[in-house]
Amino acid sequence: MGRTSRRANLLKGTSSPADNPEEPHRVFPRMAIPRTPEKAAKPKRHHRRHRLHVWKDKHYRWVPDGNGDWRVQGYMYRHHHKPKRGHFRGPGKKPARRAPAPAAAATFNPDPRPPGAYQGPFGVEQATRLINRAGFGPVPGQAEHLASLGLVGAVQSLTRPSGAATLSGPPPVDDDGAPIAPADVWGHDHIWWLDRMVRTDQPLVERMALVFHDWFATSIDGVSKPQQMIDQSNLFRSACFGSFLDLFRAVTIDPAMLQWLNGAENRKGAPNENYAREMMELFSLGADRGAYSEDDIREQARALTGWRYDWSGEQGAHNFRFDPRLHDTANKTVFGQTGNWGWEDACRLCVENPLHPSFFVAKLWSYFVPQPPSAAIADGLISTYRGSGWQIRPVLETILISPDLYEGPAMVKPPVVQLAGMLRALGRYVDTDAWTWLCEPAGQVLFRPPNVSGWDDTRWLDTSRMRARWNIVDYALDGISVDAWNGSYSTTESADEALARAVASWGSPALRAEHRAELLDFSQRAEKTVAASWQRGPYRAMRQNALLQLIGISPDTILQ
Repeated sequence: MGRTSRRANLLKGTSSPADNPEEPHRVFPRMAIPRTPEKAAKPKRHHRRHRLHVWKDKHYRWVPDGNGDWRVQGYMYRHHHKPKRGHFRGPGKKPARRAPAPAAAATFNPDPRPPGAYQGPFGVEQATRLINRAGFGPVPGQAEHLASLGLVGAVQSLTRPSGAATLSGPPPVDDDGAPIAPADVWGHDHIWWLDRMVRTDQPLVERMALVFHDWFATSIDGVSKPQQMIDQSNLFRSACFGSFLDLFRAVTIDPAMLQWLNGAENRKGAPNENYAREMMELFSLGADRGAYSEDDIREQARALTGWRYDWSGEQGAHNFRFDPRLHDTANKTVFGQTGNWGWEDACRLCVENPLHPSFFVAKLWSYFVPQPPSAAIADGLISTYRGSGWQIRPVLETILISPDLYEGPAMVKPPVVQLAGMLRALGRYVDTDAWTWLCEPAGQVLFRPPNVSGWDDTRWLDTSRMRARWNIVDYALDGISVDAWNGSYSTTESADEALARAVASWGSPALRAEHRAELLDFSQRAEKTVAASWQRGPYRAMRQNALLQLIGISPDTILQ
């Protein structure tokens, strides 16, 4: 298949020190949305040069067989240097089964469910939708296993993980087979997180980390070091099921956020309102709801004063700390309440605002169900949230057993979610750093949301971004697609057999009946183009590659 040229935009973060208490009236103007750089400062596009000499060598690896086990697959490996005689060609030791042996799924699982929960059948189809939205799609056998647990058991297996996550499979490498360096090499932070999505045994933890990365959208463009962004993502992992108030407070003084929204440039006598505004509008209350006024923002900014950091050319922003000399100790009036409020009070006042619970449940709901909840469901979620003391897990579990999740319309997968799901289904791990620049035109690069509002889930698909997804599928199939001209492909494979093989290569996903019929019709028509005996094998091989590509770009793969 054709390849787009490989490229990477070098994105540089910016930051300003805020470490001189002797200059209390100095203001550092910053914007929540990074300014577009001048044309003269635009980073150059770097094009990789094609290597002149490539040695093709047949290697072998383990791939899923569609039944939770593994089979050996041969593929062509391109060496950049002439391989030594007798070097290792695989497949190595057979991996363990990727999921527990599936139990026989009943058409209806009579597990006890609370009032208001989805009461329909919970089989493989429903379990697949659950793991698509509360994770990154199933590995072979996982949907069957979740179905065997029943609705409540399946949800709780995701929301109540035990211990630290286990990453199964080989660690990520770049195009040269070297270990990645997410804190030092451009784009490696993106594939570091993608690798966690692919290999984790706690998919909802990673999905919730992605949710809160979008919720509290922070970009490396305004942060001095990639490691600070990685640390922030680890904060989301550790706090994703606990108290929202605790998470809110931790994010407020997180080094990445203190730089991104100028929290460390907010000081007594010269308050910076950036974070105060966004913590209300985007993080806790919502705009145009009558929840706060401009006076509330100005007073909240005063409550948030006092944070600073040191700066050096080698370390960037470091040594983040609270300096009482920079904090405004006078009384502030926020939401009609007056007191000597500090940064912890600022978060508490937002969460205790009467309009916060409705904002929280609607925003969290929107990540899992495309249409808004009914008034009755919203009231129930608000009651659960308040009654739990602002806990995230009870609200999340209620959403994940809601009828709307299983009976409502499909959602479009974000590009990274689709990519992670494809790699999981194909049994492929992160073995190239191309995923960063391939995801960029599709509209999503991790640690680089477009602005402080995060990604717009209503604009994932257009003609340009669909082409980018096509290229992502093409790359995902590298090593899975067959060589049409090596003379080894079947010369008698039927149209039905070709489709069955392609579906099995994708981990046997459930295809809509009309989509399966269309693919089978294409397979039959392609077979009729064989006119000469020499075409029998090559043409069938090319048909197989076309089926693989069409399944990967179909609504069954893009929608969740």
